[in-house]
Amino acid sequence: MATNALTRLRNIFALEEKTGWRDRSVVGGMAALQERWSDDAQAEGIGRGLVQEVGTRLLRYAEAAEADRQQIAQAILELLDNPPSPATASGPDPALAAIDQVASSQTERPSRPAVLPEAAVAPAGPTPPVARRETPVSAPPSNAAEKLDAPVTSLRGVGPARAEQLARLGVETVWDLIWHLPSRYDDFSRMRSIADMQPGEQVTVAANLWKLENRKLGMKREMVQAVLNDGTGSLRATWWNKWIGAKLEIGQSYRFSGKVGLHMGYKTLESPVFEPIETSDIANGPILPVYPLTEGLTSKTVGDLAEQALREGLAAVGDPVPEEIRHKFGLTSLPNALKQIHQPENPELLDAARKRLAFDEFFYIQLGVQQRRHLLQRATAPALPSDEAVIERFTAALPFQLTGAQTRVLGEVQRDLARTVPMSRLVQGDVGSGKTAVAAGAMFIAAANGAQSALLAPTQILAEQHYRGLSGLLSSLTRPDGAPLRVALLTGRVTGNEREEVLAGLADGSVDVAVGTTALIQEGVAFHNLAFVVVDEQHRFGVEQRGALRDKSPDEESSEGEATSLVSHMLVMSATPIPRSLALTVYGDLDVSVIDELPPGRTPIVTKRFTPGERERLYAFLQRRVAEGRQAYIIYPLVEESEKLDVGAAVDEHARLQKEIFPDLRLGLLHGRLNGGDKDAVMRAFGEGELDVLVSTSVVEVGIDVPNATVMLIEDAERFGLAQLHQFRGRVGRGSHESHCALISRADNPTAVERLDALVATTDGFEIAEKDLELRGPGDFLGTRQSGLPDLKMAMLSDTATLALAQQAAQELFAADPELNGYPQLQERVARFWRGHGDVS
Repeated sequence: MATNALTRLRNIFALEEKTGWRDRSVVGGMAALQERWSDDAQAEGIGRGLVQEVGTRLLRYAEAAEADRQQIAQAILELLDNPPSPATASGPDPALAAIDQVASSQTERPSRPAVLPEAAVAPAGPTPPVARRETPVSAPPSNAAEKLDAPVTSLRGVGPARAEQLARLGVETVWDLIWHLPSRYDDFSRMRSIADMQPGEQVTVAANLWKLENRKLGMKREMVQAVLNDGTGSLRATWWNKWIGAKLEIGQSYRFSGKVGLHMGYKTLESPVFEPIETSDIANGPILPVYPLTEGLTSKTVGDLAEQALREGLAAVGDPVPEEIRHKFGLTSLPNALKQIHQPENPELLDAARKRLAFDEFFYIQLGVQQRRHLLQRATAPALPSDEAVIERFTAALPFQLTGAQTRVLGEVQRDLARTVPMSRLVQGDVGSGKTAVAAGAMFIAAANGAQSALLAPTQILAEQHYRGLSGLLSSLTRPDGAPLRVALLTGRVTGNEREEVLAGLADGSVDVAVGTTALIQEGVAFHNLAFVVVDEQHRFGVEQRGALRDKSPDEESSEGEATSLVSHMLVMSATPIPRSLALTVYGDLDVSVIDELPPGRTPIVTKRFTPGERERLYAFLQRRVAEGRQAYIIYPLVEESEKLDVGAAVDEHARLQKEIFPDLRLGLLHGRLNGGDKDAVMRAFGEGELDVLVSTSVVEVGIDVPNATVMLIEDAERFGLAQLHQFRGRVGRGSHESHCALISRADNPTAVERLDALVATTDGFEIAEKDLELRGPGDFLGTRQSGLPDLKMAMLSDTATLALAQQAAQELFAADPELNGYPQLQERVARFWRGHGDVS
C-alpha cells in the first residue's frame, strides 16, 4: 500500500540517514511529526493499529541516542513495508520487538516535550485572551536611573564581544535593551503548513532544509535553490544572491517568510527571509518576537537578554502618562505594555501593548511640537505689512500669470508677514507647481519694507538655479528708494573679490535677496536687516542649520532702551508633498499651505513599467528621441557594482552604454562620489545641451531643470521609494514636448509591484506621497535622518485613529499645564524622546 503519508515518512528517514540520524529532518524532530503524521495516515485509510504503533515508535526514535536511531528507523521501515494484518496486529511483531528491545536498553532519560512546531504545521485557532488584572503602576524606585542606565555588560552572558555586537544596534544600556523592540512576530498557532499554502499568499513557514545548491546563470550571476519540508509537503526556495548559501545548513530548521509562487506545479518562495529556529522557540510561544539583528546575534539571543533586562529594570520604568489619560483612552500601563511586547501571551494583549506604545510616541511628538509652537509665538519678528498695490506691482512684473492656488498661498503668506508673530509656514506642492514664484512675491514684500531676504538651498546647483530664477522674477522691480532689487549668490564657490563684494552688500543692506548654500550661515556672514528666510528642500538640512539662518536677524531696541532679539519670518518649501498625518507630526508646529494646481501648458508624462528583457526596445526608443533633438536620463541605484546586491551600477553601466549601446551619443556620468566641481560641470553640460544622455544615481533627484529632457529610464526601480521615483520623473516633462518615464524592474514581491503600479497609475504627488508613507514609513519617506522627527519604534503614521487620540490628549494636557511642571516624569520622557532633534521649525 503506497500512500502519501507512507512515502513522506520513507523520504524523511532517507534524509535522516544522510544527516547522521540527528532527528533534524523535520522541524522539531520526530516528536513533532508524530501527531500530524498519525492524523494524515488515518485520513488516507491506513489501519489504526499500524498508525498507533508507528506513532509510538516515532516518539521513541526522538528520545533515543543517535547511535541507536538507525536500528529503530530500519525497524519502522520494515513495519511500513510489511504492515501487520488485523488478525496478527495484537500479537508480537518481530520489528516491533526489535524497537522495544532498543528502547528498553537505553538508560532512563527525561523525555523531551512533544510540543512543537507541529503548531507550525497544523494551524490552530487563535489563543483565547487571558483574563489579567493589571498590576498597579507605582512610582519608579529611587535607584531607577541607576538600574536603567546600567551597561549591558551588567547582564549575565554579555561580555565585551557581545556588548560590541549590541552597540552596533544602538543598545548600550539596560534601558536601550528594554526599548529594542521586535520588528515583527511569528505566531506559530497561525503559521501555515506547506500543504495548506496557496500561490499568491504572503506566508511564514517553519521548515527543514532538505537540499541546497548553487546554479550559475552567467559569468557573474548565480542563484541559490533549496528544497524545504515541514512534514506536510515540500517547496522550492530561490535566492538571487550567491552568498545566501553560506548562511544555510542542510538538516537545520528555519523560519522562512515570503510570497508563495507556483513553478511547473511546485510551490515556491522567491528570496524568502529566514532565521534558524529550535524546538524550544515554539515551546516558548506560540507568539515568537523577531528582533532587528546584526552579524553574530540571533533573535533568540536578543530575546533572552531582553527578558533579563525586563527582570532587572521593568520596575524602574514607571509610567509617564498620567493615569487619567490612560483611563480615558483605554490604555494599558507602560510596564505591562513592554512585557507583552517582548513576551506576548496572546494576540489581543500584544495588540493592546502596541496601541499603548504607538500612543506614547504620538503623544510625545504632539507635546513637543506644541511646546515649540508655544515658544515661537512668544518670540518677535519684524512686521512686514503690504497692500494690494504691492502685490499688483509684483504680479505685473511676472512673465506669466499666477495660478489660483499660487494667488491663494501668496495671500496667506502676506497675512503672516504683516504680524509680529514669526511666520512658520510650510508651502508644499507637486513638482513644477510654482512654489518659487510664491517665495519671490514674499521677498518683494520684504524689500518693499526695506528688509532683506535669504533663500537656503541644499546644493550648489539648486542654489544657482534659484539665483537665476529669482533674478529673472525680481530684476524689473525696485526698492522704495527707486533702486533696482539686487539678488546675490553666496556659495562655497563664490570666492575672492566677488565674495567680499557680496558680504559687504549683505552687511550694508545693498543686497536685497541672498541665495546660497550653507555658506550663508557661516561665521562672518552678517545681514543688515534680515527679516524673511526661505528654506528649500528643507528636509535636507539639520535643524541647527535652519535655526542658524533664522537667528541672523538683527536686534531691535525696545521703548525702554533694551535690546529685543528678533527672529526672521520663515517659509519652508518642500518639493515632496507631505501627507496629512506627517503634517500633524513632523510639521505640527508649522502652518501648511498647499499649491494644488499646476501651471497651464505642462505636458503629461507617460509612465510605464518594463521588465529587463524589454531594455533593447527602450534603448531604441531613447535613440529615436535623441535623434529628434531631445535629451534623456538613465538612473541607477548604485555608484559601483556590488557583490552582495544584484542591481545596476552607474559607473560600470556608463562605460558599457557608451561602448556597446550608444557609441555615437554623448553620455555624461553623475554620482555622489564626484567632487562638487565635477558634479556641477556635468550638470551644467547637460543643461546646456552638450550631453545627450545623463547616466546618474539618485543625486539627480533635485536641482536639474532641463526642459529639453523628455526620456527617463530608471533601472531597478523597486530599489527607490515612491516619492523619490516621483521626484525623478519630475526631471522630465518640464517643456512642451511629450515625455516618458520607464520603470525597469524584475521585482515580483507584492509591495514593490504595488509601489511601481501606483506611480504608473497617477501623477498626483499628494496621492503618491500618501501611498509611499503607508508602504515605507516616515524615515524612509523623508529620505534623511535630519527630518526633525525622532525615530518611531512602534507608531505608524498611517494609524490616524491613534494619532488623533494622542493629539487630543496632548492638547488637553498642554492647555492645563504647558510647561508640564505637574508631570516631571512625562516632562523628562518628552525631553528624552526629542533629544538631539532641536526645533522642528
